[in-house]
Amino acid sequence: MTAVAGASNGWLTDARATQSTLAQWWVLTVRLIVPSVQTGEIVTAILAPITFTASFYIPLNRVMTFAGLGFSSYAQFMAPIVILQAAAFTAVSAAFRAATDAVSGLDRRFDSMPMHPLVPAAARMSSNVFRLLIGLASAVASIYVIGFRFDGGTAHTLGFLALGLLIGIAFCLGADAIGTFTRSPEATTQMLVLPPLILGMLSTGLAPAHQFPHWVQLFVRNQPVSQFAEGMRALGGDSLGKSAPVTWSLMTPPLLWIAAIVAVSCFFIARQNLKRS
Repeated sequence: MTAVAGASNGWLTDARATQSTLAQWWVLTVRLIVPSVQTGEIVTAILAPITFTASFYIPLNRVMTFAGLGFSSYAQFMAPIVILQAAAFTAVSAAFRAATDAVSGLDRRFDSMPMHPLVPAAARMSSNVFRLLIGLASAVASIYVIGFRFDGGTAHTLGFLALGLLIGIAFCLGADAIGTFTRSPEATTQMLVLPPLILGMLSTGLAPAHQFPHWVQLFVRNQPVSQFAEGMRALGGDSLGKSAPVTWSLMTPPLLWIAAIVAVSCFFIARQNLKRS
């Protein structure tokens, strides 16, 4: 009888702890989301993909169409890079927020409270996903305006959207780990601005690999941004049937890149937060 009572008390304690953790996660998530709405950060998340679309499409459309892409339109070809840049933009904001929490002492304050040490990081990720969804919705609307269309069927359309979301989550996790580690909002922001720009330009997101100098084509084809773009391009389809078929051999590299980024980021986030507890 005593053993049963002890087991019952243990179960109730675990249930209360779980409920308390969920409540803390929700409160911290709302704490991050509400100010972003009030300060206009959400407006920036909406405008950024529109800016990316205009910046890429307007100067390059005529030139790239003349050069030949093998696609029905340049909008159909370049759509993935807009999604990727929107995800990268959200990630920079995620890193800035993580670094700010670390340097301001907020993380140490949370450590002194009776909460699981990973709750603040989980709340930051929830708010990041909230902004990411808004940015991706704006990106999809933007590429639709310039002529992009989903031509791969319902399953491929859902795959396109899911892949974009997974890439964005991986980017945000990596950015959160970097921000928590550096503890410097300014250095973190500067550190994360150049890689998306360089990898975006030296990728198949804006032009096919064969249009790059021969000595850099190997890097262009195999770096992660190109792998992400090729996977999304295949899922997006093409009205002329010029997109690559969706096969495991094509989709495995981007999925492996996502898995690697998520695994490494989660390891460092857990290590940074748990060692303080």
